[in-house]
Amino acid sequence: MNLLFVYGTLKRCGHNQHFMAGQSFQGAARTVAGYTLYDLGGYPGLVGSPDNAEGVSGEVWSVDDECLAGLDVLEGTSHGLYRRETVPLRPPFGERRVEAYVYAQSVRDRPHAGAEWKT
Repeated sequence: MNLLFVYGTLKRCGHNQHFMAGQSFQGAARTVAGYTLYDLGGYPGLVGSPDNAEGVSGEVWSVDDECLAGLDVLEGTSHGLYRRETVPLRPPFGERRVEAYVYAQSVRDRPHAGAEWKT
C-alpha cells in the first residue's frame, strides 16, 4: 500500500473522490511550511512556495498500486501536468513517506488559492 496526500478534488466530498473507492482514509493532514495551492480552473495545484509559512491542508489515504496507476492517468503524470513526489507532512504523518501530486506547470497568472481547497 502507498500513502498519498490529497488536497483537492480527491478529498472526501470532492467531485473526483470516487477514484478513491475501496481505498482507506488515514486522516486529516497538513504539509510543512513551503507549499501552497493555486486555482487551475476548478481544481487546485500544489506547488512549492518557500516563503509560505502555512502549508496545505488535505487528507492522507492508503491506496493500492492499481488505484495509484489510475490516479497517475487522471493527474496527467505522463503528460507532465503533475508529478508524484514525496512531500513532508506535519505529525502524525511527519515520519512517514507520503506522496502527493505536485503541479508541474507554470502557475503564472493563476489565482492563489491559499492553504485549503474548499470541496
